Amino acid sequence: MSSRTHTTIGSDPRAGVSTTWFDRWLLHSMMAALPGAGYEVELWDGSRAGNNTGMQVRIRDRDALWQVVRNPSLYFGDLYSAGRIEVDGDLVTFLERTYAALDAGRRASASPWWKLWTDGEPRPRTISAARKNIEQHYDLGNDFYSLWLDSASMQYTCAYFPQPGMSLEAAQRAKMDHVCRKLRLRPGQRVFEAGCGWGGLALHMAREYGVEVRAWNISREQIRFAAERARSAGLGGRVTYVEDDYRNMCGECDAFVSVGMLEHVGPENYGGLGEVIGRCLAPRGLGLIHTIGRNRPEVMNGWIERRIFPGAQPPALSEMMAIFEPFGFSVLDVENLRLHYAQTLRHWMARYLEVFDQVQAARGSGFARAWHLYLAGSVAAFNAGTMQLFQVLFARGGNNELPATRRHLYE
Repeated sequence: MSSRTHTTIGSDPRAGVSTTWFDRWLLHSMMAALPGAGYEVELWDGSRAGNNTGMQVRIRDRDALWQVVRNPSLYFGDLYSAGRIEVDGDLVTFLERTYAALDAGRRASASPWWKLWTDGEPRPRTISAARKNIEQHYDLGNDFYSLWLDSASMQYTCAYFPQPGMSLEAAQRAKMDHVCRKLRLRPGQRVFEAGCGWGGLALHMAREYGVEVRAWNISREQIRFAAERARSAGLGGRVTYVEDDYRNMCGECDAFVSVGMLEHVGPENYGGLGEVIGRCLAPRGLGLIHTIGRNRPEVMNGWIERRIFPGAQPPALSEMMAIFEPFGFSVLDVENLRLHYAQTLRHWMARYLEVFDQVQAARGSGFARAWHLYLAGSVAAFNAGTMQLFQVLFARGGNNELPATRRHLYE
């Protein structure tokens, strides 16, 4: 399932007001900046622009039009969440077409609006600010995420689909094994994990590979959940969860792993992360960073950074080198799992839409619609290739205890 028909939320008395020539000019100017968008936009009085392809966007009042023209990356999400913009048609397809049109318009400088259509800088990512950023997203409640994440390990990161038709649960387990094989984990090793989520990877490493894990996270709700799962699984002696920032990691480890944390770190802190890894990773140790990424350095979509993922800024590969180069690390392998993340997100969205009414009843229409838009937009971004998923394996420059091929990953 990839789309949902929503009822209109409320009504605005301005919706019955006729458009002016300036309203219509704004509409046509906006569509001119989105060449080949492949849909039609209708204003509150029936005025239209764009291509009649069976897909239609309805803007329900003048203020909504002016806001979305002023800054679509920020205000479209707010207006859609509030029901002041509606999309008739598949939401993922609409967003894929919009991303493609935005990219084409940007390259062609199709409109002076591009001088306005820029995203602001993300929120600060100091230790204190990082905790607030994480709490806003991850402490929404374990009950909320458990409605649509995999039931086995609560993985909120890209799954791995080596075989067609895999369930989300099987693909998340495959992802964890893929990570563990890259790290060449062996019984008795000590693993440090930065940003452990609900603890599923740490438990998997300890249970299936016999390692000892120390995992850091600044989300209090996630840490409590993870620690309880470790106790219930009888792994409390092999897995330790630490409620603290990655910048305070200490000790020595044979393997360092971070899955889904780097997006929150920020490029200004990459050198600090590299320093942390440099003081912790043993001379013959391996490290792996799994992160959402970009094709080129740029800030996050304004709406997602402000409303969904505060402080987030996925890196370009060129930016990630600040973690490795100053500290003598060699990058051994880079794998892009972009299409795997698109498939993961489709699973999440299908599950989310099955419980949409439940979420709406518990948290309100605006929240429910915002998260549908976020998931649909993420599917579209990975399908369009504007977002990537990098797994980067690295070691110290003098480490020669390395496999000659990738064969061990697939045996």
